[in-house]
Amino acid sequence: MTSADLHEEELPEQYVSPDEDDADEGDELYEHHRIQANRRQELLRLDKFLMNRLPHATRTKLQNAIKAEAVQVNGRAVKSNYRVKPNDVITITLPEPPREYKVMPEEMDLDIRYEDEALLLVNKPPGLVVHPAFGNWTGTLVNGLTHHLNNLPTGRNGEIRPGLIHRIDKDTSGLLVVGKTEWAMTHLSQQFFHHTIERTYLALVWGIPKEKQGTIRSNIGRSLKDRKVQAIFPEGDQGKRAVTHYKVLQTFGHVALVQCNLETGRTHQIRVHMKHIGHPLFSDSTYGGDKVLYGQRTGAYKAFVEKAFELMPRQALHAKSLGFVHPTTNEQLQFETELPADFASLLAHWEKFVS
Repeated sequence: MTSADLHEEELPEQYVSPDEDDADEGDELYEHHRIQANRRQELLRLDKFLMNRLPHATRTKLQNAIKAEAVQVNGRAVKSNYRVKPNDVITITLPEPPREYKVMPEEMDLDIRYEDEALLLVNKPPGLVVHPAFGNWTGTLVNGLTHHLNNLPTGRNGEIRPGLIHRIDKDTSGLLVVGKTEWAMTHLSQQFFHHTIERTYLALVWGIPKEKQGTIRSNIGRSLKDRKVQAIFPEGDQGKRAVTHYKVLQTFGHVALVQCNLETGRTHQIRVHMKHIGHPLFSDSTYGGDKVLYGQRTGAYKAFVEKAFELMPRQALHAKSLGFVHPTTNEQLQFETELPADFASLLAHWEKFVS
């Protein structure tokens, strides 16, 4: 045996831990793993093999993931009783693991649009933080959901799971789907991961896009200059793949109502992509939409725009619809919600400008 052979035999399974950016607000919540069995791996059931290597995953969670085809061996879906062989490559996508803190239940007036034993749809108002984090440990949507759902799936040591599969920004309004069981979370997560969930947003943007409909494909990642915002990486060597399909629905002189459909779900994706093509979201202070960008910057028009900012002092973005396959009935479901009052008032204000 050569020294090279000895070195190879001593290597453990190859393991890639979850990307820390996957938990950013706006991204789908996934835990990604890639494990390669070593060359001396004894035959072992897949679920037992993974139990030994993923300490945070319960056997039920893994079996649900395998059933949902979230676990693949050498690029193919297999069953729980598959026996792992030497050099097999196993890839796993699971819902985000529990956080290290306890979520305190808080009574909250939630706008629930649909609920059954597996999931619920909630219409989130603007200004409500979705998930507890630094600076917002209480008063979040998850705190309210924890009070409403007293039997959420639990992690190790009884830690409460939020049931989230995706998130939207604090100042974005609209629909969120919440899984109430491990199976529902895993099944819905797979739909997000494979881009089969239909997500439609409405946005009011500065200027009138030259192309009335199109697709924006540019990698998005944390800005190298300011870690609090996202940036475009046109060369594709950094950030993550992001795809937004847009369509102009209506124009109001210097602004346009745009429908955006997400193929991916990156942090601030619509806000960053629309700015990238020269049309930041109206009133978006993070990405430069909170000042007059089109039209005269003085006189009556400036006063008109200032009034518009008062009507909607947040980015003009609303998660209007969600479509997905129900995790237990396999029925195709479609949900829509109306514009919130501030967005509706903003559009009525701009309609006066062109009337």
